[in-house]
Amino acid sequence: MNYLRGFIPWLVFAGVSPAGWQWGALAGLAAAVALLIADRAAGLALDLRLLEYGTIVFFAALTALAFARPESGLKMYGSALSMGWLALIAWVSIAVGRPFTSGIARRMAPPEVWHTPLFQRINVVLTAAWALSFTLTALAQAAASAYGWNVAFSILIQLAGFVLPARFTAAYPERARARFMGTSGARADIQGGLAS
Repeated sequence: MNYLRGFIPWLVFAGVSPAGWQWGALAGLAAAVALLIADRAAGLALDLRLLEYGTIVFFAALTALAFARPESGLKMYGSALSMGWLALIAWVSIAVGRPFTSGIARRMAPPEVWHTPLFQRINVVLTAAWALSFTLTALAQAAASAYGWNVAFSILIQLAGFVLPARFTAAYPERARARFMGTSGARADIQGGLAS
């Protein structure tokens, strides 16, 4: 559930947008700012909050555009734009060595594992899975908007874009830890055999 917390502004945007995309954007911005303030009040370091900062930038820009040009043609590409922006945040967070999932994982993992190679590797893989899903979802949403596909199909695309990486996120860390422990155990057995 901690992974979903970071996406609350995007869900708020999707939920409020039927009342007007400008109101959806404003509600998403308010939710993003509120979450960042709550994190700060809870004493959480803000240096790994790339998702939260990127979310605020997106919704601030979208709010300004939506109120200045409510009938802009970009309105029909809101889902594609939001997923594309999330993809950009995810890919950039990997490129700068701060995978966005690290900030979320630190809420659940003890501080002594935060700088281990396994923790870092798991978060690179998880962030890459989210980035790939966001990228593919953005492309599918752009096609759905351009070709006027049924709204139900667009909703299914959006759901898949979150559900698939969320399921992977739930399963992968334990598999990676088990594989690491198996490999570490095998190495220890080999080293122990060489020493004797």
